[in-house]
Amino acid sequence: MPLRQQEVLQLAVRHYVDTMEPVGSQTLVRRFGLQASPATVRSAMGALEQRGLLTQPHTSAGRIPSQQGYRTYVDQLLPAPGAAALQLERELTGLSLQWAALDDLLLHLSRRLADLTGLLSLITRPQRHQPQLQALRLVASGERLLVFLVEGGATASSLNLRLPAQAEAELAALERWVSAQLQGGSIDWGTLPSHLRSSGAVLRQALTSHGQSRQLEGEGAVTTGLAGLLAQPEFSQTLSLRPLVELVEDAPHQLLPQAGIWIGAEHPHRALHQCAVVQANYRSGDGGIGQVALVGPMRMAYATAGAAVRSVAQVLERLLG
Repeated sequence: MPLRQQEVLQLAVRHYVDTMEPVGSQTLVRRFGLQASPATVRSAMGALEQRGLLTQPHTSAGRIPSQQGYRTYVDQLLPAPGAAALQLERELTGLSLQWAALDDLLLHLSRRLADLTGLLSLITRPQRHQPQLQALRLVASGERLLVFLVEGGATASSLNLRLPAQAEAELAALERWVSAQLQGGSIDWGTLPSHLRSSGAVLRQALTSHGQSRQLEGEGAVTTGLAGLLAQPEFSQTLSLRPLVELVEDAPHQLLPQAGIWIGAEHPHRALHQCAVVQANYRSGDGGIGQVALVGPMRMAYATAGAAVRSVAQVLERLLG
């Protein structure tokens, strides 16, 4: 892209983020003191529109960035973070672990993000990768059944269950059947032999509950700033926010597929197709991975948002490492 077009696109995004008003060539020249005539800038804006980077909402109006324009801006033209983001970084550098609970720390950081940006701030709790069951051993102990699980190369756990009446005789055969299933990668309970159903039903229920409890470890998120998001003109219709709010409350991890910047329809979830998500990951000392994110309209200060979430992610890694 020619340097003039790069400059015009960068300033058009900046103007629209600041004012939410379509911009024309004369406004760009006058506001930013461009060393070019309005006709030259108008020509560059026309070329950017042909590239699909700017769009004209009305025939008589100026131009605004398109989703593709924001993407080009983020990938190629992002300026250095502003003073507010740098101030947050300096503030967090001296932060110490003074909270009694992890959620207190996450809430404090989430509020700082929301206050700084006016966007919806979301921080998920660290979640460890769920190891795959590789082997198990079944040991009867009186009226109890001890189940020893080997999950991954260095992860082991155990379950203590009530042993069904007359099920002890099934345990050796059940263990052999499960071991054969695990060699294939997973347990197909639909093929459980009928003579193992008594002990098999208990084991299946226990493994399901164990997996669900592991999955719940770290699930959920701390969110703040919904009021700020509602104040954004793009979300003046509360109904348009309903899918997003439901996603944040019910499945926050679906909102954050991976680190980076997601703009509009790039996000895999339809609830975010009118939004932008700026995200960074952090890792806790036990290997858990959490996410720090800001959610707002596509018209956002991406440099500030990106620097802010990275600063929070870095301080979480320092405090939880």
